[in-house]
Amino acid sequence: MNKCITLTIDAIIPYKKGVVLIKRKNDPYKNCYALPGGVVEYGEKVEDALFREVKEETGLDVEIKKIVGVYSDPKRDPRGHFVSICFLTLPVGGKLKAGSDAKDVKVFYLNSLPKLAFDHERMLEDARDDLHEILSKM
Repeated sequence: MNKCITLTIDAIIPYKKGVVLIKRKNDPYKNCYALPGGVVEYGEKVEDALFREVKEETGLDVEIKKIVGVYSDPKRDPRGHFVSICFLTLPVGGKLKAGSDAKDVKVFYLNSLPKLAFDHERMLEDARDDLHEILSKM
């Protein structure tokens, strides 16, 4: 087992009255929906990792609105101790399409979300008030 902590990022992207989710192509949680995100590479700023992963997985360019939270439960990922910084973002360009690590990408309304991988339901719940405010203006 890996004795190091792996830093990851996750993005909540409000889009067309819903939220963008990807269908995972790889384990763990293969074929489950999740927030777009991934591992921060050595020497990379978390913000740059966010922009890179979102573009790779969804085709979208985003800007950061705020940090939703830091999620550090050692049991949140079956691969080891992964700590994630979750960002609430806003789309600013690009075209929604599944990319490298995503089997599919879809927009779901908050009242009809599928079961999500990892602790992504908690992340969405933590951002719910801000999400409702943003989505009400779309």
